[in-house]
Amino acid sequence: MHHHSPMIELSSIDEKIFHVRTARAALGALSDLPDALKFCHANKAMFLIARCSASRQDVVQAMGKAGFLLMETMICYNFDLTRSFISATDTKISVRTIRPDEASQVYSIARESFKGYFGHYHADPRLDRKLCDEIYASWAMNACISKDVADDVLVATEDDKTILGFLTLKIKSGIGGTGVLMGISPESQGRGIGRALSDEGSRWYQERKCRQFAFSTHIANIALQKILVHSGFDPSRAYYTFHKWFE
Repeated sequence: MHHHSPMIELSSIDEKIFHVRTARAALGALSDLPDALKFCHANKAMFLIARCSASRQDVVQAMGKAGFLLMETMICYNFDLTRSFISATDTKISVRTIRPDEASQVYSIARESFKGYFGHYHADPRLDRKLCDEIYASWAMNACISKDVADDVLVATEDDKTILGFLTLKIKSGIGGTGVLMGISPESQGRGIGRALSDEGSRWYQERKCRQFAFSTHIANIALQKILVHSGFDPSRAYYTFHKWFE
């Protein structure tokens, strides 16, 4: 894989699921845009997923002119692990590390909870609906079995056997939780499971000396943002995801 710059690369997980040569880019400045397009051309990418800070109106407008379509707006929340107090969750739900034989349960919760989700994949009419559901499920499955995807996975349970929700955990240089996935089984929603998972996640990162727990979610996912705010997270930044197809 030739890294043209650290901000753009081919994405094998997307290619595996959608059977389309896919690139991913983070565009921080106007000059990154021609570089990203050149990279896609040189690597014969058919499809580009590009992220850009919501505060960079110049880049956003240039992408629009270049035929990129806006697919989602994401908002990132931060929990300051050096100062904030993590509440003890008062609930019958207990949260623990996943056991080796529970990956398939996490996979099916991810399948159910992300079905028809309003993320950037589902927003793109050119991507097959079933495959869009599948990408979150396969990501969750990989989190359970590969340390490259996640450092740990926490599960919420009431009887120690049936999993009601999960949270993937990943540390990146003093910051916990970048690229985190949380899923709660649809019939268990509204019972404090998200709160129990996020509190336990904060403790997990704090024990590992992380300074903050960063969690991104879709701007329309109000239920999750309420959980994060009540748990002591603060909004920190916002970004857009664009898609561009090369015919």
